[in-house]
Amino acid sequence: MNWSTRPDLTPAQQFLFLRANPICAGDGVLNAKGLTWEYLVRPTPLSREYRVRLSYERGGSAKAVVLEPDIQLLAGEKKLPHVYHDPLRLCLHLPKAHEWVGSMRLDQTFIPWIATWLFYFEEWLVSDEWKGGGEHPDPDSSEVIRRAVRRATR
Repeated sequence: MNWSTRPDLTPAQQFLFLRANPICAGDGVLNAKGLTWEYLVRPTPLSREYRVRLSYERGGSAKAVVLEPDIQLLAGEKKLPHVYHDPLRLCLHLPKAHEWVGSMRLDQTFIPWIATWLFYFEEWLVSDEWKGGGEHPDPDSSEVIRRAVRRATR
C-alpha cells in the first residue's frame, strides 16, 4: 500500500506523534478542525534557535511559520527565498508533486523539512545564494488564488 492510498491520519493522531517525538518537543492545541504545534528548533549546533508554529487542518497541507526570530528582519533588504507571503510562511514541498499527503506523519516530514529549510536559510544569509533546491513559489500560483477565493467567500 503506498502513501496515496492509505487513509489520512487524523489531527489527533498527528498531534500524538508530534507530542511523542523528542525532536519537536513543544506544546500545541488540538481542536475539531486541526492542530497547531509550537516548538524550538536549532538546525545545527552552531545555529541560532528558532521558535516555529506548525498548523494543520485535516484535508489540507501543514503550514510552518517562524515566530522568532523575525526572518524578514534577519534577511534585511534581501527578498526571502522559498516563502509564501500573506502570511509569511515557509515553502517546504511541492504541492503539485504530491510530495506530502495526509497519510504521512508531520513529525517525520514537516519537522525535518523545517530544520532543513532553516539550515539553508542560514547559509543563504551568508552566501546570498539559495542552495536548498526546489522551486520558488510563484506569486500567481494556485495557492495565492485559492487563498483569495477563501477570503472572498468568508
